[in-house]
Amino acid sequence: MIWIDYTDATPIYEQIVTKYKNLIVRGVLAPNEKMPSVRSLAMELSINPNTIQKAYAELERQGFVYTVKGRGNFVADNSGLKEMKEKEIIQKLETVVVEAEEAGVDLLLLSRYLNNRMDAGGK
Repeated sequence: MIWIDYTDATPIYEQIVTKYKNLIVRGVLAPNEKMPSVRSLAMELSINPNTIQKAYAELERQGFVYTVKGRGNFVADNSGLKEMKEKEIIQKLETVVVEAEEAGVDLLLLSRYLNNRMDAGGK
């Protein structure tokens, strides 16, 4: 379901967190769906189980999964997570717009870029 880029400088556990967050926010993983066990995911990705455990702990800390003792990890109800992610992206976009304005970049260029992305199949 996910893959790891071993050439990326981003720590492996962070890559796992990012990929699962995206799957959850997009609705690929439904609320209350069981996550792969730490052991099975570690074997699938050929990485240390402690790395998976660290990623799952971070996902739980951020509210994307919850743990049921003795049963495993499950996807949390993601109804508010999509809005949270949208706000995070809007904040990043605002930072880019301010940076573009300060650098003298024409905002129409950014607008055209976004429109081209939408025309190419973006939502």
